[in-house]
Amino acid sequence: MPNNASPQADDVELRPLSARSVVLSLLLGLHPPELPVKDLVRSVEPFGIAGSTVRAALSRMVAAGDLRRADTVYRLSDRLLDRQRRQDEAVHPETLSWAGDWEMVVVTATGRGPAERAELRTELTRLRLAELREGVWLRPANLLRPLPDDLGQVAELCTARPDRPARELAATLWPLDTWSGTGHALLAHVARARHPSARFTAFAAVVRHLLADPVLPPELLPPDWPGARLRDVYADYRREVADAVRARDREEAAEDARARGGR
Repeated sequence: MPNNASPQADDVELRPLSARSVVLSLLLGLHPPELPVKDLVRSVEPFGIAGSTVRAALSRMVAAGDLRRADTVYRLSDRLLDRQRRQDEAVHPETLSWAGDWEMVVVTATGRGPAERAELRTELTRLRLAELREGVWLRPANLLRPLPDDLGQVAELCTARPDRPARELAATLWPLDTWSGTGHALLAHVARARHPSARFTAFAAVVRHLLADPVLPPELLPPDWPGARLRDVYADYRREVADAVRARDREEAAEDARARGGR
């Protein structure tokens, strides 16, 4: 059963800054997800990370397959483009009007090793399904997203209408009160964060929290559900960051034009 404790604003999970985390977060929030090295260095400066540290991190990220480099421009790798897509879906999930049906996935494959079972659980969780009992996963059929082509090879996919009251079932499958409490704590935290590094870590926590939002029909949610507000404040922050990058590009272009004109 879900834990109904509501975190306070000081209890939210805030991970420490690193050059890698800042670079990835900047690129994950941009479309297209690429920047010249000089723009990456300037964008990371407000977080107190030196340019030499950023360049070293970029080299390690290329070697690790996180980034691709073309001349002086760094771009997310294909693997991280998939992560960006999931992040975008978390901020702007596509939903349908709910008629009371539930998606049900019943795992039928046998003889799989621990790694394969863990991978399937991760995939089903990413699809915002929850496990009712071992091998039986479900959620309200209100979410529009593609299912993996190979899911049918390991599970039966069907539509169901459980006898159990839908609101009660949803509260059993997801820790809704805990998610809501953490969401409100994050909203309070981002509202008072002022320094760029404090805002960055706060909004990184917002994204992680949105990835765990079950995106349920409104009638199944507790009162004052903070999901929409979290999405709005993060979308505003992402626009702010993108606008700052574009403004720096315009300033640099203007400086170059003035320098050429003075020759």
